[in-house]
Amino acid sequence: QAQLVESGGGLVQPGGSLRLSCTARGALLDTYAIVWARQAPGKEREGISCINSEDSRTYYADSVKGRFTISRDNAENTVYLQMNSLKPEDTAVYYCAPDFYCSGYDDPTYANDHWGQGTQVTVSS
Repeated sequence: QAQLVESGGGLVQPGGSLRLSCTARGALLDTYAIVWARQAPGKEREGISCINSEDSRTYYADSVKGRFTISRDNAENTVYLQMNSLKPEDTAVYYCAPDFYCSGYDDPTYANDHWGQGTQVTVSS
């Protein structure tokens, strides 16, 4: 499977926005569903969004629904996570990974061996 690289994290004030990018080395992302997950200190990794490969249907966890938007740009071979109205509880390392389907991406038992290295998002005043 593809080797993915996340970028775009940083420090932002509450209510601010960031756009994360997930790109691939050596593979075309449009052949995969792409999962975004995050892990806050002392907590388990949480699946927060996924986009299908076939129809780009999107899925969101309740914790980010209405604030985050996942999208793909096949020409750029990139999947984006636009994060608006950020809250301090959104502080975490954010990861992306490829999968064949979005099914189960937000299940606590979801397992994926292909997470990228992650990008830190810190929401603080």
